[in-house]
Amino acid sequence: MIFVLNGPNLGRLGVREPDVYGALSLNDLAESCSAWVGERAEVVVRQTDDEAELIGWLHEAVDVGADVVLNPAAFTHFSYAVRDAAAMVTKGGLRLVEVHISNPYAREEFRHYSVVGPVATGTVAGFGFDSYRLALSALLD
Repeated sequence: MIFVLNGPNLGRLGVREPDVYGALSLNDLAESCSAWVGERAEVVVRQTDDEAELIGWLHEAVDVGADVVLNPAAFTHFSYAVRDAAAMVTKGGLRLVEVHISNPYAREEFRHYSVVGPVATGTVAGFGFDSYRLALSALLD
């Protein structure tokens, strides 16, 4: 099982800054993730604007033994609580790939630092929705 977890404002994909995030919606992302994974694994795609809910899902991943593709969105830069929950995933022997639709290093300076990256198995950024496809491929292959 693979959890694809998305943080704040990603429920607005398709309407929020389409020049940065593209024109596809969160539902489009969920459908794409299912298609990319196919029969190889069960994929669960979720989005929340609530930090506590995201942390709960990371705890759930540990409890059920699920690898994680995580787009922490704005929590990337400052949420030590999300970082600590992400660390529980990787320290528990599971894998967590941090993803970003855009390239944070090509954007505003405050986006250049990730508190999640240092505890992630790997990071994929800047390839639009293909960032998720690449992350899923890394987990499946």
